[in-house]
Formats: sequence, C-alpha cells, structure tokens
Amino acid sequence: MTKSMLSINSVLKEATELLSDVSDSALLDAEILLCLALNKQRSYLRAWPDNILKNSQLTDFNVLLKKRQQGIPIAYITGNREFWSRDFLVTPDVLIPRPDTELLVELSLKLLPSDSEAKIIDLGTGSGIIAITLAAERPNTKISAIDFSNSALDVAKKNAVIHNIKSISFYQSDWFSNIPDTQFNLIISNPPYIAEHDAHLQQGDLRFEPLSALCADEHGLKDIKIIAETARNYLDANGHLLIEHGYDQSNQIQTIFKNLNYNNIQTYDDLSGQPRVTHGQWNLT
Repeated sequence: MTKSMLSINSVLKEATELLSDVSDSALLDAEILLCLALNKQRSYLRAWPDNILKNSQLTDFNVLLKKRQQGIPIAYITGNREFWSRDFLVTPDVLIPRPDTELLVELSLKLLPSDSEAKIIDLGTGSGIIAITLAAERPNTKISAIDFSNSALDVAKKNAVIHNIKSISFYQSDWFSNIPDTQFNLIISNPPYIAEHDAHLQQGDLRFEPLSALCADEHGLKDIKIIAETARNYLDANGHLLIEHGYDQSNQIQTIFKNLNYNNIQTYDDLSGQPRVTHGQWNLT
C-alpha cells in the first residue's frame, strides 16, 4: 500500500482483497493485523472507520500484511492465540492452539470433580494450553507437563507465569522416559498424528508449524502406540487416558486401545462432528 491519505476503512478494504488468495478469513485477518499496528481493539476500527492512518502506522501495517501474504499464520505474527477464553503466547516453536483441542479439556473436566486432587500428566504440552487450562479450572490437581522440545517448554513456562499458574511441574522428556512420578489419574495428550507425506502438511498454517509436533511414523500412529502402551505403567487403578487424533484414525485408535486391554473405550467428536478424541480406562487386575 502506498503512503497517502488512507482511512481505516480503505486500508481494510484493500488488505482484504490482497489476502483473499491466502486466507479464508481475509477481512478478519486484516482487522487483526491493523489492530496490532495501531495498538487498538477491533471496536476502534468500527467506531472510527474514516480515521486517516499516519505514515508510520501504515508502514507497520504493511510489514505485517506482507508476512500474512507469505502465508505466515496470524498466531505467529501476533504472537498469541485464544484457547478456552484465555490468551496464550504462541511462537513457531509450538503448535497453534485450535478449538478442536478444547474437547480434550472438556472431557478431562468431566472426569475431574471441581475439588479433585488428581495427578495429571500432559504429554507433548507445547505451549502449555491443556495443562494450564486444567490447572486453572481444577486448582487442587497436581499436573506434570512434558515436552521433548526445550523451546516449547520455554513457551509453556512463560504462559504459566502469564496466567499465574504455579502448580505445574515441567519436564523435558521423550514421552515417559524422564518422568519421576507414577500412578497418574489422568494421562492426556495431543501427540503428533499426521502421516509424514500427508498432503495437508503443504497447506495453510501447517506449512509453518513444527513438523516434530505434527508428524509421526507408521501412518501417524507411532507415537500414539507408544503412549497407549507405556501409559499402562503410569496409570493408577481406574485411571483415564485421553488422546487427540486425526479425524480418520478413530477405528485404528480404538483397536490399539482394545489390544492393550483398556476398558470403557469411546471416541468423541469435535466441533465439526469429526472423531477427534479417544478415551480408555485402565483397570488394574
């Protein structure tokens, strides 16, 4: 965009057109980026559509706009994303929080009474959204948050500070390899579950997210198999395992759980009606 007497409304209109080929929410993206450049809320854009931008503001906006035109996800540009009505710090070292993952939290809360003192482990915590949300909603629980990536753990720890959560223990670990505790009441995970050569990896936000947090061998099932098998040694009597997975993997996940002698196996649909989370209960005999 050239530096001239451009109003908020005209800038948004032009930016929306420029982003239409790279985003399904071009207007929203343009508004978010302009708010970032102006350090204002979206309500300001609607209240003052005819306000003229300063050249410095337009310059800042153009820098952000070019990043989005390159396909860089909005969350990585702004550095944050909302999850469970809370804002979380997000960097390219972690997956971008998605609404579908809120199903993991929803199911966990149903399993945990409000005064629960359960021991929980969040495997592959990433930005820490699951562990921090559960800690905030169930303050009496004891939570361990695990990730193989130290960079991801740094983000999670910062998010815990932002949300004033002090009840989480963070560990760098390859799944269960470096976990000091045992006998958890709930093991929860959003592990890598996309096959390495899946075409979706070349589309949208996935192109910019860390492959190590997205992809797994054995058609996306390797890490899920490891978690489900090893979790049996870490679950308390009648403990629960919740795993997020691909929309087309539910039958395979249920088979894995059944072969490992989990009980009360059930798959739950996400907001789009797609099978997204499978639950199993471990009964010690």
